[in-house]
Amino acid sequence: MANLSVSASSWVNKARSQRSFRAVILFMLASGLMSICGFRLAYLQLVEGSRNRQLADQNRIRSISIVADRGNLIDRKGTPIVVNRLSRSVYLYPREQTKEQWQVSAEKISQLLEIPKEEILKKLEAVQYKSVAPVRILRGIDEKKYTAINEIGQIRGLEVQAESTRQYPFGSLAAHVLGYIGEATAEDLKAHPEFPNGMLVGQMGIERIQDAVLRGTWGNRLIEVDSTGRELKMLGTQQPVAGQPLQLTLDVKLQQAAERALGGRRGAVVVLDVKTGSVLTMASGPTFDPNMFTRKISQKAWDELQKKEHPFLNRALQGYPPGSTFKIVTAMAAMKSGKFNATSMLPTYSAMNIGGTLFHEHGDASYGTIGFKDALAVSSNSFFYQLGMSIGPEAIAQWGGKFGVGTTSTMGLDGASHGMIPTPKEKEKVFNEQWYVGDTVSTSIGQGMVQMTPLEMAVMVSTVANGGKRIKPHLFAHQTYQPNMQPESLAFDPAALKVLQEGLIAVVQAGTAQSLNDGSIPLTAGKTGTAEVQGQEDNSMYVGYGPANNPQIAVAVVVENGGYGATAAVPIAHEIYKAFFGVTKPKAE
Repeated sequence: MANLSVSASSWVNKARSQRSFRAVILFMLASGLMSICGFRLAYLQLVEGSRNRQLADQNRIRSISIVADRGNLIDRKGTPIVVNRLSRSVYLYPREQTKEQWQVSAEKISQLLEIPKEEILKKLEAVQYKSVAPVRILRGIDEKKYTAINEIGQIRGLEVQAESTRQYPFGSLAAHVLGYIGEATAEDLKAHPEFPNGMLVGQMGIERIQDAVLRGTWGNRLIEVDSTGRELKMLGTQQPVAGQPLQLTLDVKLQQAAERALGGRRGAVVVLDVKTGSVLTMASGPTFDPNMFTRKISQKAWDELQKKEHPFLNRALQGYPPGSTFKIVTAMAAMKSGKFNATSMLPTYSAMNIGGTLFHEHGDASYGTIGFKDALAVSSNSFFYQLGMSIGPEAIAQWGGKFGVGTTSTMGLDGASHGMIPTPKEKEKVFNEQWYVGDTVSTSIGQGMVQMTPLEMAVMVSTVANGGKRIKPHLFAHQTYQPNMQPESLAFDPAALKVLQEGLIAVVQAGTAQSLNDGSIPLTAGKTGTAEVQGQEDNSMYVGYGPANNPQIAVAVVVENGGYGATAAVPIAHEIYKAFFGVTKPKAE
């Protein structure tokens, strides 16, 4: 009996021990689970609290960017040449629909706005479908599309917003200088993380160069929405800050005259203030209308633009053989060499045999023995051949650089290049070819490997006009009187300067540019040029300044394949002078 009592007691104790063990295990499991929940709750509240609050807010709060007005651009007389106008853009809110739903909606929107479905989906995918930030799919919609959107009924996640966009009221006028705007690229957004989606930035010209000044700071509007995306109330607004306006040195009237006279031909016109270096005109043809970039460009419009020959190329900053306009450089280099002076006389020849090659005179007949003034007036090649062979190509290159060839600032404009005047060492280095005497005589009259941009040509002739000071071209009015923009004296000998000026006046009075001396404008001075183009019509050149007795502006004109300088380039300069001097055409009776 005693054994049975002991066994029962042992069983009871064992059972109690097992229950206690299970209780401990359950307690430990419960404690562990509660600890995990506690740690997770603490992590979500303390570590991830800010992020989770943001996510919660994003479920009910929508941020809408407010486009800032870009700063206006005005010409030197205050005429607005780039302004802002009210526009409408179409935005999509990705998280308002699922990826599958957007496939269907994108098809509707594509037909409505006439943009490819794939383009819409690509923009949505770029920001991801769960994004609360809106994505712009179309800028500058017209009234027809705006009406169609209102008539089709609500598409969840689609919104039309009023905003500011760019307007170029003069169309293609000065397009290569002004440039255009466009949405920030992936590279732009990477470089500027603060940019909102759809940020508009300058893509070319002054719009690009001064983008940081012009673009301002975009604002945003916070609104509360319900589960369907319907706006409930305004929570707050951060107002945009408009960009700063800029005054340019361009003169609308002169720019219009230049582009009208150029008439869309391939070529360029530059007009400078000879005293300050202000760029009054910079025209290039063919050109384009920057307004086309303020909205979606149709394929038809783009194809039509591409039919033109390099419409985005700023030919005012491209190198051309300057032809006889370069004789200004050779003449001054000769008079500064010590081998010639302002009164030097040389015989001229119908042709000169140099190294077994005949180099012909301009007009194929001798002009007798003449000096610098007459040599410029009749554009004698043989006179300048002799100068070049006497002083050498290095002296010509040195003075070309002083006149601005290869050393004139391109002012940060797009696709710019510099001119060049080769020397024997450079020819051997670049082309691995020997220098010949024929290279020297070609250089002396602006042919062969010599290159000058129309801007450099205008700087060159300005230096003669203003008494021997090399100006520094600039595009912004506030730069004009800055110390680093002041003209640099080239220390011309007064007698040498005088004979150059007399020679350029004689070109207009009795030489190759006599059509400018018809009495319609005050007397001017200048030099024509005709540059050979292999297998094509010659390029037509002209540089000049006016009025002759008190120079104010310098003009450089290049017309590709225009023939003689007097034929194509001089008439363009004539129209610019008329605009500058205020000459109006008589009314037709």
